Amino acid sequence: MPAHEYETTLEAKGPWSFSESVRFLEGFAPAAVVPTGETMLRLAFVPDGQEKAAGVSILPTDSHDDQVTIRVVGSDEPELVVDQVRRILSLNHDGSGVPDVARRDPVIGKLWKARNFLRPVLFNSPYEAAAWAIIGNRIRIRQAAKIKTEMARTLGTAIGFEGATEHAFPAPHLLAQLPDFPGLTERKVTWLRGIGEAAMDGLLHASRLRSMPADDAIAALCELKGIGPFGAELILLRGAGEADRIPANEGRFGRAVELAYQLDAPPAPDTVGQMAEAWSPYRTWVAVLLRAALEDRTQEITNG
Repeated sequence: MPAHEYETTLEAKGPWSFSESVRFLEGFAPAAVVPTGETMLRLAFVPDGQEKAAGVSILPTDSHDDQVTIRVVGSDEPELVVDQVRRILSLNHDGSGVPDVARRDPVIGKLWKARNFLRPVLFNSPYEAAAWAIIGNRIRIRQAAKIKTEMARTLGTAIGFEGATEHAFPAPHLLAQLPDFPGLTERKVTWLRGIGEAAMDGLLHASRLRSMPADDAIAALCELKGIGPFGAELILLRGAGEADRIPANEGRFGRAVELAYQLDAPPAPDTVGQMAEAWSPYRTWVAVLLRAALEDRTQEITNG
């Protein structure tokens, strides 16, 4: 094994499909994962609290779709990288109760079985989720994805492994010094500098955000310039990996519920809250499942 390469395996507790996670990421614009026909992921990112990027390859272990082999390159603390990958794939949660939720709510059960018990695949870090929230503010998702990809290509670290090269999103200290960037307004550049500084100060570490009551974490994130309620929820749910919260500011979520349950209109928040009692302790997971089902049906993001 080459120097600075580390290998281990991860196995899910409860139902989970790695191939479904790959499929999800291939349709998740911020990830910029290009379909290759392989059930494999290559990631490059700066781990929480660090400034040096690491490369990660993830592939099934002996054809087992609920177990993966992780190979880490370029890190002096690979165990920390693996912990972050565990969070990215939502394997840091025990999913043994998912079948119970599927039985309690047959609509969700049907959707989950159709998507091989999909779990959310998160942003590489709350830091990257925060940057995305600012980059994507008031522009089309595909346009934002191109800007984020170009920032990684021109400002981030290139890491070659597994026969390919991946570019990590710029480290916090680089973002904190960002002078300007094509496609970004001066205000967004200023806000992104603040995100870099916040990450350097430890304010965007997943462990910190997850240690706080969810409402307190949302309030703290809203204090960051350029981050509103939608962005704060995105950072907490899809960056830090809070697994049991209904998104209150996701504009398409109500429509996703409407279509899944064949309602006449998007339900009121109180109604959704009552419905979601059956989804606990995986309310975020179900919300992501519903949004994925909406996208499968409408292709709004893909064609947007």
